[in-house]
Amino acid sequence: MTNKAKEDAEKRNAAAVAKCLAEHTFPPKLGGWEFFKSIGSPKHVVAPMVDQSELAWRVLSRRYAADLCYTPMFNAKLFAKDVKYRDEHWAGLKDGLGGGGPNDRPLVVQFCANDPEYLLQSALLVAPYCDAVDINLGCPQHIARRGHYGSFLMEDWPLIASLISTLHKNLPIPVTAKIRVFPEAEKTVEYAKMVVAAGAQILVVHGRLREMKGHLTGIADWEKIKLVQEAVGHLVPVIANGNILYHEDVADCMEKTGCAGVMSAEGSLYNPAIFTPGHPESWRLAEEYLTICDEMDTKIAYVRGHLFKIFRPSLNVHVDLRSELGLANSREAMWEVTRKLKERLIEDEEKSRQSGESFEGRKDEKGFPILPHWVAQPYFRQPMPSQEQKDTGAKKEDDQEATTITASTKRSADESGHRDSEDHTNTAVKSKATDNKNTMSEKERNRVKNKKAKYAATKCQNESGCNNAFSATCSFHRCKGCCRQHQREIERYDCPPHGIRSMQKEVHGRLPRVDSDEAIGGVALEGMIVGSSAASTVVLAVEGEEREPKAAERCLIL
Repeated sequence: MTNKAKEDAEKRNAAAVAKCLAEHTFPPKLGGWEFFKSIGSPKHVVAPMVDQSELAWRVLSRRYAADLCYTPMFNAKLFAKDVKYRDEHWAGLKDGLGGGGPNDRPLVVQFCANDPEYLLQSALLVAPYCDAVDINLGCPQHIARRGHYGSFLMEDWPLIASLISTLHKNLPIPVTAKIRVFPEAEKTVEYAKMVVAAGAQILVVHGRLREMKGHLTGIADWEKIKLVQEAVGHLVPVIANGNILYHEDVADCMEKTGCAGVMSAEGSLYNPAIFTPGHPESWRLAEEYLTICDEMDTKIAYVRGHLFKIFRPSLNVHVDLRSELGLANSREAMWEVTRKLKERLIEDEEKSRQSGESFEGRKDEKGFPILPHWVAQPYFRQPMPSQEQKDTGAKKEDDQEATTITASTKRSADESGHRDSEDHTNTAVKSKATDNKNTMSEKERNRVKNKKAKYAATKCQNESGCNNAFSATCSFHRCKGCCRQHQREIERYDCPPHGIRSMQKEVHGRLPRVDSDEAIGGVALEGMIVGSSAASTVVLAVEGEEREPKAAERCLIL
């Protein structure tokens, strides 16, 4: 940036700040530990989570001992330029209805950004309704790489310093930052020192590398967090993030890192009462959350995603209600599913009590508590198998399926009870074409390349004795006619391969796709994975598969 451009930017920033100060009154700006004490010295912090840390969820979390909450991450450029984006992500911004009200403080608003001017413009819009503005320096997703923000700014220290210092010098409220660690402890400490020197008044440290996400999440490094705390903790409060599965982990983390507080992301999603002792019944939490949503304008997609996570252990037992929740497109429908599940869970708990079953002190082979399915609890994803295991498994599959392809390459039906409708190219044909590409003519290569996948024909499983074959893609293992008739009988309309969407519109009107991540509760939360100090071989994970967000602002924040 030339000197002239820099001067022009500074003039625009000064004008924006003057406008904000003329329209709003702010208390004296505090920094570091003084600011931390002014907001109650929060020890229990709910992380910024895209589409998950919305106002209703923050209100619920505060009822269960959350001392400080962050908003979902907002894209600074879009927030500054696009009124529609602002209205969608923070409705009622001008009157504080989207956050910052009496039931939503203290509050930190988080932005992703790579332009200091847009960041300041956005920060000034929310400054009257929050206590601080946070800069996301931790998002590890590919979309953050393309947009050049989040953890993909870690190598661009001058830009990070410019983003933080611009807010620190101009914003009438403090600026904070959330970072990830480097592989080298020394570089991590120097990085933290630079962020604090630029003006960050609170530093949140997620103890994982940028590469640690999805199945590769692994365990957060509390030792590196401790080193950061020892290096800058006398200047600003340091908050630890990572490895919080149970309430007991909060005190353990603070003791081992020496941090002023602990932030929870995924742990709070599966148990919003994680900052309080005990394990509340999931249906109680769901009812309380739905009651809050009835009072606030909360998107149905957000509500559905939260219910899937709260009820996850129960839906693994009462699987028939999983699809019903996925098809619920109103709060009334979600209340109905919750009532049904509540009745079953109360019955399950009573049967367990009468049988003399006890979960007191029970632990699995990893040392984690064994809990009944009717209480809120963390969700674990097993680590990915080694390359050797994958190669062995692939060879066995090739031996078994030399001439046909099954639906094994499709997404697992574990969560939804359905299979994807996506067609897959015949991998055996593709492999053969690759091996013989030097000996085949161009015409032959094109013929093999365009050859469609074939599926093994299997007899329709209709009870009437239909002799037609069904495709491996059918959710109910029936031919098209029998599939349609079967779904009318059970009132379950969710077989995309047979074009049941048209029947959905005919019977129910427009309904959400049940083969989507959203419908099976798999909201992409890639950056919110947490592990535990109790075991280094098991990690937390989100429902469903890893997927790419639809837009830059949907990047999940760690």
